[in-house]
Amino acid sequence: MSKSAAKSKAAGLKTGGLRPVAKQAPDYASRAYWNGTIKMSLSKFFILSVLHQQPMHGYDIASAVEKTTKGCCSPTEGTIYPALREFEEGGYLTSESEIVQGRERKVYTLTERGRDAFKVAVEAWMEVTSCLTDSQGVVTRAQRKSAKGKCC
Repeated sequence: MSKSAAKSKAAGLKTGGLRPVAKQAPDYASRAYWNGTIKMSLSKFFILSVLHQQPMHGYDIASAVEKTTKGCCSPTEGTIYPALREFEEGGYLTSESEIVQGRERKVYTLTERGRDAFKVAVEAWMEVTSCLTDSQGVVTRAQRKSAKGKCC
């Protein structure tokens, strides 16, 4: 048996003979793919944004993000609470429990470190926005070029 065949056989034994399942490539031409990617990327930004305005509890944060983005980004509990936990563990916000109508709610408040992080995030997203605007011009020019030689 060759060395490479022996290595392959040994690797198969280590994994129980199971081969990894090939992951399907995303459809990069799909608007749904890009919308999902954008929403995932912007959720943390908009959580910081609404908390920059005032302290809030989780449900109010989700509502404020949805309102701020005109529905473009409507984070679920599965998005909000892990992000809030991560921000709190990193010292970007604090939480304080309060009782409202007999229910305990955590109210989240940005720390100075959280405010600084939001400022950096705004700068980074503004830079990306500028690049996106430039890219839109490239697409528009390409569309005009391809339409020039066409009749009707």
